[in-house]
Amino acid sequence: MIRRRQVLAAALLCAGPARAAGSPGRVRVRLSTKLGDILLELRGDKAPVTTANFLRYVDERRLDHGSFYRRSVPPGSKTFDYGVIQGGLQNDPAWTLPPVRHESTTRTGLKHTNGAISMGRRAPGTATSDFFICAGDQNYLDADPAGPGDNLGFACFGYVVEGMETVEKIMALPVSPTAGVGTMKGEMLRNPLSITARRA
Repeated sequence: MIRRRQVLAAALLCAGPARAAGSPGRVRVRLSTKLGDILLELRGDKAPVTTANFLRYVDERRLDHGSFYRRSVPPGSKTFDYGVIQGGLQNDPAWTLPPVRHESTTRTGLKHTNGAISMGRRAPGTATSDFFICAGDQNYLDADPAGPGDNLGFACFGYVVEGMETVEKIMALPVSPTAGVGTMKGEMLRNPLSITARRA
């Protein structure tokens, strides 16, 4: 399981700061899919830069051109209550905004617990549109100042308040055995799931 977590963390280093003018506070956003809705509460009071970035994608209807395109669960899993689903624009230049400053969990106090929404990235400060939602507590995605190398973790910026059953439905979707590169190979959804994103 430890090795699996390390591989998953490496694979999430995939997605780049929008600029926030003050804290947007707590804001709810509904992600609608044909499998059901996911209602998020974004924590602009804790992660203002990341929240403002996500809200720009929502308000400008940019996320409507994206999808849930990846799911990652432990190998051989027969249940779908632990892992992540990943969505966004996959760096589509037609809709992607400039990257945002990284907001570490050591600064925000937000943790990758069940239902956390967080930003995918490569190096710190490269997150753009791509995000993931956790099913199950996954504290190995938090920053670890005592850890080696890139120990800044991922930028959690809110939580699912309704719709974890939809997250599990997405995690149960079939994947392509050949699509994807590196640790993401075999985790890409055979048929990406379109998203409509609106403030709730």
